[in-house]
Amino acid sequence: MRGIYIGLVGLLAGAVPALAATPPDSAAATDLKSLGPTQPAKVQDGQYTDKNGDPTYHVTDGGKKVDWYTMSGYLRYNANCIVCHGPDGMGSTYAPSLVDALKGMDYAHFAGIIVGGKKDVTASQELVMPAFGDNRNVMCYMPDIYTYLRARSDGAVGRNRPEEHEAKPAAFTKAEDACMK
Repeated sequence: MRGIYIGLVGLLAGAVPALAATPPDSAAATDLKSLGPTQPAKVQDGQYTDKNGDPTYHVTDGGKKVDWYTMSGYLRYNANCIVCHGPDGMGSTYAPSLVDALKGMDYAHFAGIIVGGKKDVTASQELVMPAFGDNRNVMCYMPDIYTYLRARSDGAVGRNRPEEHEAKPAAFTKAEDACMK
């Protein structure tokens, strides 16, 4: 568990190596073109980031192909979040639409809610998002879930499982193994 917290502190501080990247050369910059309004500014080890350093998607082939992290986020969302937030992040009678929520939410804010939870109480309802800071199945894949939901929020991917995805980066497997220990 200690590794999860150290990794999270690094993520929130912008110090995780997988998210920090050097600017791409001009040939690679054309490969960064993506469907959707959010364009990747950098890529390192298969992880795309925007100009602010937040994880983002890379959708190509007219929306048919996604990067590995978007695909992983789709899988992890459906394993951990769908129960409350409904299919494809569209919300339910129990929890709000994450597609709508991510329209103006950066990664640090998203991570804060996932780790610590959130409580929204009014006279007519009580909405409670549990804290997932101790759940490795969420924490180890938090950037992936954010990436998938961001692609959904921007309309870059549809409501169904992505048809194709980029190859799984070796760095992903290494980080996953380290996080799950």
